[in-house]
Amino acid sequence: MAVKERDLMGGLAKGLKVIEAFSAERPRLSIAETADIVGLDRATTRRCLLTLWELGYAAYDGKFFTVTPRVLRLGIGCLASLPIPRIVQPYLDALSEKIGQSSSVSILDETEIVYIARAAQRRVMSISLMPGSRLPAYCTSMGRVLLAVLSEDEARSILEKSALVTRTEHTETDIDRLLADIKETRVRGYASIDQEVELGLVSVAVPLKTAGGRVVAAANIGMAASGRSMKEVIDHYLPPLLELQAELRQTLV
Repeated sequence: MAVKERDLMGGLAKGLKVIEAFSAERPRLSIAETADIVGLDRATTRRCLLTLWELGYAAYDGKFFTVTPRVLRLGIGCLASLPIPRIVQPYLDALSEKIGQSSSVSILDETEIVYIARAAQRRVMSISLMPGSRLPAYCTSMGRVLLAVLSEDEARSILEKSALVTRTEHTETDIDRLLADIKETRVRGYASIDQEVELGLVSVAVPLKTAGGRVVAAANIGMAASGRSMKEVIDHYLPPLLELQAELRQTLV
């Protein structure tokens, strides 16, 4: 259904863009920084931020704004309404307990992956990951798996919209090389990442499918790099991920 422009609330759209400017990498933002990120003028950005502060969605120290836990109200309803987290969580818990590593499930939201379930055994990233956390799709194993579900044109469009930041010396940012890896992921059925998100972190991911073969999410195992080759990591951790995939295929709809 096409929505007419006069039926849209521009102020609400701008406020939501401002909320989305905050992330794990950018937890504290000034008015000027926020304006640069969202592409709004500073006066509009200031009004949005002060409104969020007044309503309790942001804290303000006189220079920097941070979002408060109240913002979680905006997303918790969505996560609670999704059946997938409730279904996969017991399986993730059992998998992580069995292998002694953290495992996660995520979905694709434009250029990012959103964590919807997680079983953490140990902290291997500098930031804490939990349901609702976001990471770029282009440099994550689950992101590569979910991009592989799309056509090459769709995947390219998402990569072109992404901020392809060199997060580590291993991060791939060339779109053609990324598309080549995504194509290989599509063929082999899994993705692996060697310290592209953060130094010291490696991961392997597979798509989660329904009984009908529709991909609804991705699951991964993430662990600290320990001197093992990626082939050894894949050989060790891909089989339990494929077992998880097979088990959930009978349950997901």
